[in-house]
Amino acid sequence: MEKRPSLKESLRKNIREKREEINLAEMSLTRASYLAPEEPMPLVIQPTMQGVNLASWASNNREYIQNQLAVHGAILFRNFVVDSPVKFEEFARSVSNDGELFDEYGDLPRDTPGAKVYHSTPYPADKSILFHNESSHMHRWPMKILFYCVKPAEEGGATPIIDCRKTYQALDPTIRRLMTEKKLMYVRNFIEGLDVSWQQFFQTSDKKKVEDYCRKAGIDFEWKGEHQLTTRQVCQAVARHPMTGDMLFFNQIQLHHIYCLDPDVKASMLSMFSEHDLPRNVYYGDGTPIEDSVVAEISEMYDQQAKRFQWQAGDVILLDNMMVAHSRDPFKGTRKILVAMAEIVHQKDMPPVPLGS
Repeated sequence: MEKRPSLKESLRKNIREKREEINLAEMSLTRASYLAPEEPMPLVIQPTMQGVNLASWASNNREYIQNQLAVHGAILFRNFVVDSPVKFEEFARSVSNDGELFDEYGDLPRDTPGAKVYHSTPYPADKSILFHNESSHMHRWPMKILFYCVKPAEEGGATPIIDCRKTYQALDPTIRRLMTEKKLMYVRNFIEGLDVSWQQFFQTSDKKKVEDYCRKAGIDFEWKGEHQLTTRQVCQAVARHPMTGDMLFFNQIQLHHIYCLDPDVKASMLSMFSEHDLPRNVYYGDGTPIEDSVVAEISEMYDQQAKRFQWQAGDVILLDNMMVAHSRDPFKGTRKILVAMAEIVHQKDMPPVPLGS
């Protein structure tokens, strides 16, 4: 005689089936595609009907988003109703594994006091912001970074992205080995009236607090006069992704090396400062100069690998900040892009990178 399921087993079966129905329903609210068939980065997720709440959908599908991010490195959420910084912040929290956003970033201005959303880098519209992984020149950085388009520029203003896995593989093995073994030393001179001040960056005017922070973070520091601070920090040029194990070219060489300055800007800076006193620069980890030819080769590779898309109002792109580097094209007109960062990773907790890799 066939044994009938108990009441408890029946209830469990019904609950399991309901959960499966809910998951299927959640997944059917969106569709995934690419901007072009031959370009799998970024993955594009769009709603299949009006009224899909992006933050709620993301909360219910965090594992799916995480898995797709590990594959593609970048996900563009398009045609959802994200029409305010508040909704953007809600979504950013929903894709963060701990539900928190980084709110101690001194290089960018906040959108509103108290919010954990920032304006994009205040940089001249007619200049490019070069490729970088956010905060890779520091002892800690966000694993996830999100950009939200409030208003696209009238012309230009794309946010090009590159896959740091492919960059690592394409890099000349000699350069890759040198970068891996020597690492990089980022030098920053906080000069009053140029770039952000040290008070803004460290979010304090107390020099002792700055010194304590630097010692804890492994940052070498030197006060030059009453108002100028110089910092030096050795960081990785190559990293291993802590979750996927992928090898990555992970740094801010382009954003810091003097070679990458426009010729007129470079000439102007060197007329005012010695190379060691420039607001920003980067060297090999032992303090020796990185050859211009090396930076030129890296820059050419970036140009070849860059992927672009035109912003639409309401677009949100989620990047794995270690897997994908980003930049910004020059633009005309008014452009407003907001930024959020999540899941802070510390350099000391990173998996080791084998020398000669």
